[in-house]
Amino acid sequence: MASSTKRPRPRAAEASAQDRSRTAPGAVEPGAVESEAVVAEAEAEAVEPEAVPHVRVAVIGSGFGGLGAGVRLRRAGITDFVVLERADSVGGTWRDNSYPGCACDVPSHLYSFSFAPNPDWPRSFSGQPDIRAYLEKVADVFGLRPHLRFNTEVTEARWDVERTRWQITTTAGRWTSDAVVAAAGPLADPQIPELPGLDSFPGKVFHSSRWDHDFQLAGKRVAMVGTGASAAQIVPAIQPQVGKLTVFQRTPAWVLPRRDRAITELEKRLHGRFPITAKARRGTLFALRELQVDAFVRRPGLLKLVQRLAERHLADGVADPALRARLTPDYRIGCKRILLSNTYYPALAAANTEVVPAGLREVRGSTLVAADGSEHEVDAIVFGTGFHVTDMPMGSRVFGADGTSFAEKWKEGMEALRGSTVHGFPNFFFVIGPNTGLGNSSMILMIESQLNYLIDALTKLDEIGATAMQPTARAQRRWNLELQHRMDRTVWSTGGCRSWYLDKSGKNTVLWPGSTTSFRRATRKVDLTEYELILRSDDRAAPPALSAPSVRAASSAAATGTEEVVA
Repeated sequence: MASSTKRPRPRAAEASAQDRSRTAPGAVEPGAVESEAVVAEAEAEAVEPEAVPHVRVAVIGSGFGGLGAGVRLRRAGITDFVVLERADSVGGTWRDNSYPGCACDVPSHLYSFSFAPNPDWPRSFSGQPDIRAYLEKVADVFGLRPHLRFNTEVTEARWDVERTRWQITTTAGRWTSDAVVAAAGPLADPQIPELPGLDSFPGKVFHSSRWDHDFQLAGKRVAMVGTGASAAQIVPAIQPQVGKLTVFQRTPAWVLPRRDRAITELEKRLHGRFPITAKARRGTLFALRELQVDAFVRRPGLLKLVQRLAERHLADGVADPALRARLTPDYRIGCKRILLSNTYYPALAAANTEVVPAGLREVRGSTLVAADGSEHEVDAIVFGTGFHVTDMPMGSRVFGADGTSFAEKWKEGMEALRGSTVHGFPNFFFVIGPNTGLGNSSMILMIESQLNYLIDALTKLDEIGATAMQPTARAQRRWNLELQHRMDRTVWSTGGCRSWYLDKSGKNTVLWPGSTTSFRRATRKVDLTEYELILRSDDRAAPPALSAPSVRAASSAAATGTEEVVA
């Protein structure tokens, strides 16, 4: 069990008071000591900077990952932590994405924490308001409100080698922490393409994750740029309202039917009164998703049947053969994210919708010019163009032990050990780190696995008596070489498409090439042979769990009073 107790750090005034209390009797008159203390205290207050608060753990982000980290920390007895959130409420991507029709494409009973089941999901695939309300409830029920710091965006995090802690700068002040948990998620910072003339567009422009609810779409000529998961929900939601909808489609997507329905009151009462029934439902959903993994990661040929179902779904939704041809992908299903919708195709086939089979090239006033040269007059542009995933903006704000940022370290592609830790960044833990994404199941399963890993790491540090840990370069490299070798035979690499899973060099640094069960096994416990342990200069005893050579190195470090990295 990890402890939240910190090593005491007396303030300068307290320390000097303790020294004065040990003054030999009769050496100085009491009145002089008291007067001297008052003067010293006043001088200290005049020159000492305002104290920077210190915590055991600083969590960045309050979506599923950040709130889950808070719950697990409290359960492990670690209550000395803060959750730094740049917005004014919890929710992460489910707070930011409030566009019309926003919903989850993972079944509700699988898209929740195992330790916080929700018997009251209204639909089998719940909408954004219900998921956000669930996260607000998690924050309340598990006592996370006192730890939350809203309107506090992290602008820099830098590892302090001398003090073996993180120095964190935010828009609301500074913090220091023994460890940092990065739970901002990959779908946090919207990506809008740099288009000639976009700045001079006279109408309304916004990204799907920054929806302008004050803007009235009724009767307007609206451009939807992109045909990914967000667009598949937005298009059917706004098509009946707008005067004309122009959809710029660079690449068509495979779409399957969405088996959505309302959860009956009887089902809700049953799940509430007999939690085992909800657990069984979740287990069934989990098993069905796990059975699909083999087709994605080892035998993509098995997806042929699924592709035929998608082709039939397209034929049922679009009668016009020319439009149907325009909407038929030329890559294997599963290579890009599979969309789920019963209303997307009918909306694309509607009389007031035009599908442009090309991306947007430039903007000339209120005229949008497609890559195929066609021109389209619009009043508003909605970008459904995704997020900074393989080039996360936070990468340029976090600096490791040698002063190198993640952005610099990852110039050749993101890498981490078990999707959680990175060499050169001690006590920095990712939730939804590199190569932890999924193409067919619930990310909550992956989040909980990484939280297991986090808690085991912090617990081991306490047990060993070390201050920090970082993966060895060798362990990290070995893990990623094996991971990329497995990636070579997945549908994401062999399916013939270019997706947002791939970085600029074509390397898949986003998805996990295996089952959620295999990832849970890989992150159940921290293997100390994959790590270097960092001891603080005032740690005088060698960690008991280290090997003999490491113990000798640690003892040497303690004797010389220097910080030592122990492999």
